Amino acid sequence: MNRLALFVPLALFIGLSLVLLLGLDKDPTELPSALVGEPFPAFNLPSLEDEQSTFTEKDLKGDVLLVNVWATWCFACRIEHPMLNELSQQGVKIVGLNYKDQRVSAKAWLVERGNPYQFNIFDAQGSLGIDLGVYGAPETYLVDAEGIIRHRRVGVVDERVWNAEFRALYEQLTGAKQ
Repeated sequence: MNRLALFVPLALFIGLSLVLLLGLDKDPTELPSALVGEPFPAFNLPSLEDEQSTFTEKDLKGDVLLVNVWATWCFACRIEHPMLNELSQQGVKIVGLNYKDQRVSAKAWLVERGNPYQFNIFDAQGSLGIDLGVYGAPETYLVDAEGIIRHRRVGVVDERVWNAEFRALYEQLTGAKQ
């Protein structure tokens, strides 16, 4: 047997190890989105609060706002929710996208924890989530008054994240100081 052939598994192991090590310095919350700079995807989904009412992407135009993907099954959403309530009290407009959830549970969540949302889109099947490229809840999108996605955050938006990633862009888009 060729002695060189004995080193092939070792060379493959070393090569694979290097590839994996190079990926370890990546922040998983900084997932790229092909939608940043693009219009919010078209949709027609019911309201969480009133299943007879529906919303479309046109309902996201006219104001700078956050679109927050949330669900009652999402533990991180529990951590994020107080910050969303605080931002809402400061005048930040937030639209909820209730993702792959149960309507009754979601409504009870909002009664119990407060409702920071202007309105809630009910995405029971996750169809809008698929169009947005949602990895899971929570995710937050900053959408300008024309309905263009300007920023995306995968993971919890807390005070540190708001100040580091959203505040300056939000103020620039709204012309308001937070």
